[in-house]
Amino acid sequence: MTQPTWDAVDAYFSEKLVGHDPALEAAAAAADAAGLPHIAVAPNQGKLLHLLALAQGARRILEVGTLGGYSAIWLARALPADGTLITLEIDPKHAEVARENLAHAGLDKVAEVRLGRAADSLAALAAADVEPFDLVFIDADKVSNPEYFGWALKLTRPGSLIIVDNVVRGGAVADADSTDPAVVATRKLHDVIAAEPRVTATSVQTVGSKGYDGFTLARVQS
Repeated sequence: MTQPTWDAVDAYFSEKLVGHDPALEAAAAAADAAGLPHIAVAPNQGKLLHLLALAQGARRILEVGTLGGYSAIWLARALPADGTLITLEIDPKHAEVARENLAHAGLDKVAEVRLGRAADSLAALAAADVEPFDLVFIDADKVSNPEYFGWALKLTRPGSLIIVDNVVRGGAVADADSTDPAVVATRKLHDVIAAEPRVTATSVQTVGSKGYDGFTLARVQS
C-alpha cells in the first residue's frame, strides 16, 4: 500500500465518522495561517483521543505539547462542565494560536494553555500537589518523552491513562543501533515503561494521512 491509499482511507473514515466540524476546521486553518508546522493529529486520531477520554470518564486532562490546540479541542470536548484541561506549550506563538482556537471553540473556560518548558511546568504542577489527572496525552519533543512519562506517573492515579504519540518513528524504533536522538529517547521510554511495575502498556502502529507511526497507551495500576 502507498501513502495516497492511506490518505484516501483516512479521508473516507473522517468523512463518515468525524464529519464537518467548523471549530476544528477553523483551528486547523488558523494554525496553517500562522505558519505552524503540520504535525497536529489527524481528525480520526483526534476522535480516538476524544473517545478514550470519554471512556475514561476523564474530569482532569493534561496535555504535553499544545501546538495550535487541535488535539486540545478534541480532549476538552470530552470533559464534563466542571472538568479541566491543562495543556503545556513552549512556543509563545503556538500558545497564542491555541488560546484563540480554544476560545473560538467555546472551551476557554475549561482549557488552560500554560506557557513554558514542559519539564518546568510539570515540576510546578507536581510541587503544587494538584489533583491527579485522569488522562495524560504526551505529544511534544520526543527526546524528553522519558522525562515527561516520569512526571505523568507522578501526576496521575491508579486507573489513569497515559498516551504517548509518535513512538514508531517510521519503523526506526526497532533499530537498536540508531543514533537519532528521538529514536534513542523513544527506546529509552519503552525500557522505562517495561521496567515500571505501576503501569501496564501496549504500543500500536498506525498508517494514514500522517504517514507511518503509532502510539503507546499505558494504564496506571498502582
